[in-house]
Order: sequence, then C-alpha cells, then structure tokens
Amino acid sequence: MSVVHPMDEGPDSRPGTGRQDGSGQTQGPRVVTGQAGHRGTSPLRAPAVPYDGSADGPHGDGNGAGEHTRHRSGGERPRRHGGGFGSTAGPRRVRPGRSRRIARLLGALLCAPAVTGVGTYAWADFRIDRSVDLGGVADRPPRGKGTTYLVVGSDGRDGLSERARKELHTGTAGGSRTDSMMLLHTGAHGTTLVSLPRDSWVTLPSYVDPDTGKHHRAVRNKLNAAYSLGGARLLVRTVELNTGLRVDHYAEIGFAGFVGVVDAVGGVDMCLDRDIKDPKSGTDLEKGCHTLDGAQALAFVRQRHQEADGDLGRSRNQRRFLSALARETARPGTVLDPSRVYPALNAALDTLVVDGNMDLPTLVSLFQAMRRVSDGNGKQLNVPVGDRGLRTSKGSALQWERAKAERLFTELRNDRPVSIEGED
Repeated sequence: MSVVHPMDEGPDSRPGTGRQDGSGQTQGPRVVTGQAGHRGTSPLRAPAVPYDGSADGPHGDGNGAGEHTRHRSGGERPRRHGGGFGSTAGPRRVRPGRSRRIARLLGALLCAPAVTGVGTYAWADFRIDRSVDLGGVADRPPRGKGTTYLVVGSDGRDGLSERARKELHTGTAGGSRTDSMMLLHTGAHGTTLVSLPRDSWVTLPSYVDPDTGKHHRAVRNKLNAAYSLGGARLLVRTVELNTGLRVDHYAEIGFAGFVGVVDAVGGVDMCLDRDIKDPKSGTDLEKGCHTLDGAQALAFVRQRHQEADGDLGRSRNQRRFLSALARETARPGTVLDPSRVYPALNAALDTLVVDGNMDLPTLVSLFQAMRRVSDGNGKQLNVPVGDRGLRTSKGSALQWERAKAERLFTELRNDRPVSIEGED
C-alpha cells in the first residue's frame, strides 16, 4: 500500500481520507520549569446592605471548578410594629442580625452554582462532539483495572483562517494529523502520563481504505500514520494492539482550540534554559522565563529540530506545557473569572472531539487527573525507547525497548504501581 506521512510542520501531502475510522466506515532546549504564574483576583465582597438571598447573574464553569457570583443588594420587607388595633406605629426597615445576614449570604453562594451549573452543564454537554465510536473498534483487548484515556493533539486546521495558518506555521494541507499522543492512566496507585512519540515504529492493524474500499493487511509503520490513514478509530486500534491496553476514553483537541484556550487564560508561564529558534514551527524564544500566548505555545510544543532528543524531547515539552496549562486553568484567578472561564471553555469545545461515552463528569475527571500529575502527584514519562534512529522504509523511527515497555503496559493494565522511573 502507499502511505504518505504527515510532516512535523508546514505543507505536506496525504491520502484524502478525512476523519474515517479504521474499518472503512465514514464517520534544543529542555524546559526547566513549567509553572503557570499566579494571577490574583478580587475577593468576593459582601453586599453593602442586607442581602435578600437573590443573585444577579451568577457565573461558574459548570464543572465544579469554581464560581464567580455577583450579588444584588436588598432589604427586608417593611414590618408593622405595635401590632394591635389602633396602633400608630409606621413601617420601618429592620436590618437582620449579623448571623442571619451571614446565613443568607452563604445560602446564596451555595444555591447560585447549582442554578448556574445546570445551564453551563447543558450548554457544554450540547457542544461536545462525541463522534468517536469506540464501540465499533474491532479486536479490542480485555478491559483492565483503573481508567485509561488516550489524549491526542491533532493538527486539524478547522477554525483557522488562511492568515492564521501562515502566522501559526501550520501549513495548508487539508485533513488532520496527530502532533502528540499520550496515555493517561488513573487508578488505585495514582496517575501516570505516558507519551507515545509519533515516530514510534509499530504495527498498524489491517484496515479498509475508505476512499477505494481496498483492504490493507497489517503492516509496520510510524504511529502517526494510523490517524492519517484511518482517523481516531484506527489510531485507537493501533495503540491497543501495540500496548495491550484497553482505551476507555478518547479526547482530541485541534490547533485552533489549543491556541484559543491558552489565549483565554491569559497565557502560560514557562522558563527555558536556552534560546530556541525554529523557523519550521515558528518558535523564536530567548533563554529565560516567558508568558507564552497561544501562537507561541503552539510553536513551542510542535518544535523538535532544536531538541537534542528529537521527538522524545518534543514529547517531554508537550507534557510539561500541558501540566503548566492545567495548573493555570485551575487557579482561582482563572476559575473565578467568567471573562477567562467561558472563553477558555468555548475555545476548547470548538475543536474538542471525544468518544461517545464521554460525559462531562468523565471529562472533568480527565482534567483533574492532568492537574494531579502537574502538581507532582503522579508520574510523567516517555514510553521506554531502545533505538532512537531506527532505519525504516518510512525514514528514521523510534523503536520501543520491548521488555521495559511491556512491563510498563502490564503494570498499567493491572493498575499496579509503575516501576519505570518518571522523567519529571
């Protein structure tokens, strides 16, 4: 068969398969730190006058991450005092006691997220693209213990204008390819984030070309070829075949969504130990600490030509940046600020694609797992690699170190403590 590989950056060519499934159904510098900067937010202020228990336009992120509530002042209804027949006492306003005012304020704060959360939940739930049908994936391994997510960053250009494509150095080729692939496992022994380098030399399972209907037998190829040839479902089948892990959930975000999220939260702080200048990805950063905007962040996580470890170095940068982004989006200055929360959520949902069984609580669990890893409560590592310059018919590739890789995947499948040392 003829396979055309996606390139790292810039224009390339590929079969016009679109986003079809694998069975033929249409459907260099090292990052020293990756810390998001602290950005303050104004504390909630109590109303200047007694609060009547109502709220004016409460806002929250709908995922239990935090709320930002605006209060409206109010007062007690006038009461008659002296009460008896013929009383001459007129109406007057009575201020509730301190404890009563505090109780009402707390009640409002507790009720507002519930009301707002329902609206946000319904809005976000409606927006999510659940087009990846994992139920249709053939020859799957048995379910393991814990939960395993396949998290993919694709170079889909949907939502980008021609000018944006040039500025972001994304090229103009149609369709989508994968720029990053990670397995995120959560279970009884914590969280583990494993990068699967796109140049990994793996076995692609047999599939049917959606354009020609031609059946292709299983063949050795680079991991990123799976997505370009058969979309998310062929990628899932390939990952499962080569790891023995059952993918419980799939989540993918494209270029436009990535850039939009970073810009919406006000950028992400990263510190570099050397200058990075890579014309292919558009990276141009000096040694030191920077607040990366969306375009700079995208260029940074895509570049590999300035990395001593090539694709492994890029995978390491991607994990560290995502950890920094997770920390930034979880800060009070972000989650309590509707001007950041809603644009970030909207940008993510614009290009987010998940499996059909991914509900919002599960998506939130994925995000929380990323936060745990970013806070040091978990392991981050590349899949163990033996040969970093394997010569193949598809160019130079990475060959996994079989014994260590099998041990790692067995430990994840059985939800046992990971014995492979993390890199971060």
